[in-house]
Parts: sequence; structure tokens; C-alpha cells
Amino acid sequence: MIDGRNTHLDWTKSYVQQICDRHFGVGSDGLLVLRASEEFDFYAEFFNPDGSQSFCGNGSRCAVAFARVLGLHQGEGSFSAFDGQHAFKTMDESIAISMKAPKQIERRGEDAIMNTGSPHFIHPVPNVESFDLISYAQGVRYSEEFAEVGINVNVVHWEQDQVHMRTYERGVENETLSCGTGVTAAAIHFALAHPETHEVQIRTRGGNLRVTWQRGAEGLEDVWLLGPAVAVFKGTIEL
Repeated sequence: MIDGRNTHLDWTKSYVQQICDRHFGVGSDGLLVLRASEEFDFYAEFFNPDGSQSFCGNGSRCAVAFARVLGLHQGEGSFSAFDGQHAFKTMDESIAISMKAPKQIERRGEDAIMNTGSPHFIHPVPNVESFDLISYAQGVRYSEEFAEVGINVNVVHWEQDQVHMRTYERGVENETLSCGTGVTAAAIHFALAHPETHEVQIRTRGGNLRVTWQRGAEGLEDVWLLGPAVAVFKGTIEL
């Protein structure tokens, strides 16, 4: 994450790729530039490691924590991102952001396709840890249907009131430890089969998250993604 409020850099694909490079740059699964906003508390501009742009759920939760350190809010408010406006609130060590409920969900047998700020393909499996995610996900992501735009691929397994999942992210072109928009998509997939529920715990390799929602006349609404955001390190890079 970079405080970009006073910078006027051209964030080209090659520039983003250089910063995200794990050998010759900072090394990351993405770059988030915090920008000033007249209408909202801040604007969160997210880049994938390949330089493409999308909305990032977990990155946005981290941006909320970063913005508070910078004195841009006192614990709750709203920000703007690639897919529009989001509300946020902080509760002890947990940060919650409002998420977009997908306007359309395509069911393909047990699988589902939806957009929760980024496009996601959900595939249930008996055991997420032993499943060959990379091979399966690349087959979906680089298929004729999705090759041009790309899609994130998630494998999920329901266990009582929890969802276990792993995610392959487009733009990273590899497995990541946790994906906020993917977690939200997995929770909505769970909610469709459990009409009595209003929240679910999601277990990822990067940690546990929670998604809550309400049910309206036209489907799910008031969807929130909740979880911790912990600072790992800070440093200086010459831009």
C-alpha cells in the first residue's frame, strides 16, 4: 500500500509489475494506492501484479486500516474503488466493508459464476487441501470462455456452518492465501443453499473471515466482509 495523495505518477502496467516483482521490487500479490477523494474518505486504487485493475476486498480492508493511521477517518465512513462506493467500520481488531451483492448468478450444476467486485467461479470439492487447484483453475481461467478477461477460481467445501476454500486469482495467475471478493462469492454460494442463514465463517489459508448478509425481496443485500487487518512492515521505496 502506498500513500498516493501527493503523488502524480503514471501507474503503468510495467511500473506496477516492477514494484510487485518479488526479486527486483517490493514483492506482493497486488499494489494498492490510497488517493484523496472530495466525496469520500479516500479512493482505493488496486492493481494486480500484472498491472491490471480490479476491486480487492481484503486489500480494501487493509486500506481502511492504513487510512486510519494516516488520520483520514475515525473508525467508520465510506471509500470509493474500482467498482464504486463502499461503507466501512472498524470493531476492535476487525475491519468490515460493505460488498456488492451480485446482480446475476449463473448456476452450472453445483458450480456458480458471479461478480462480487471481481468475477468468480465457484467449484465445490470434497477436500480443498488435497485438491489440485492450480491445474483445475488454469483449465477454467484459460478456457476459451474466460481467457481474454480472466476469472478467479475458487474451490470450496461446506462443513456445518463453515466454508473451507482456496483461491486462484487472475492477474496473480497463482494461488493466493486469501481473497476477499472470493470469500464473499463463496459465502453467497453457501447462502443460496441455506436460506435460513445470515452469516458464515470462511476458512482460508491466510486466516479466517466472516461474511454477513440480509435477505430482501430481490435476493441478498447489505453484504459485509469482516476480518482482521494486521500491519506486517513499513518501508521506503523511491518512486
